[in-house]
Order: sequence, then C-alpha cells, then structure tokens
Amino acid sequence: MQLHKSIFRLCLCAVMLVVVVACAAGPPVQEMSDARQAIAAAREAGAATYADAGLRAAEARLAQAEVQMNERMYREARRLAVDSKDAAIDALLRSRALREAAAAPDAPRP
Repeated sequence: MQLHKSIFRLCLCAVMLVVVVACAAGPPVQEMSDARQAIAAAREAGAATYADAGLRAAEARLAQAEVQMNERMYREARRLAVDSKDAAIDALLRSRALREAAAAPDAPRP
C-alpha cells in the first residue's frame, strides 16, 4: 500500500511538472504585442528619420520572431520579440534626442 502511494505521488508530480513546463513554453503573444507597440511608438517619434538603422533592426527582429512563432519555436520567438522591443525603444529614445538637438541648433549633438 505504501509503495502505491509513493508511485501515485511520483506520477502526480511528473504530471504537474509537464503542465507547468507546457504552460511556460506557450506562444509569446504579449512579447510580440509589446514589440509591435514599441515599433509604432518609435515610428511616431520620427525614428524613420532620426534612427532608421535602429528602427529597421527592431522590425527585422520582429519579423524573425514571427517566423519562429509560426514554427512553434516559442523560446526563440520570445527572445527575438524582447530584443525587437528593446531595439525599438532605443530607436525611440535616440530619435527624440536627435530631434530635440535639431530643434536647438546651439545644443551639442548626442
């Protein structure tokens, strides 16, 4: 009887572990949305003019993330989406700084 309880507990733990791992490896929907929103904000801030390379890098990483997500490579898609968001935020901040510097001609360039 004691052996059956031990086996039952072990099986229950294994099932719970599988469920937890399966939930953690789901599609990175939120990360993809965050990246898209960051890219849109960077565009609105003038990143296409002032930080084009950073904006293009963010868009390229998002495109790669979409490919990985379609292939169900969720960890890689999540990593690329986070990288995309970070690149878009960098482009946004750089474009704001350069736009402000252009508006104030006496200010030193960043």
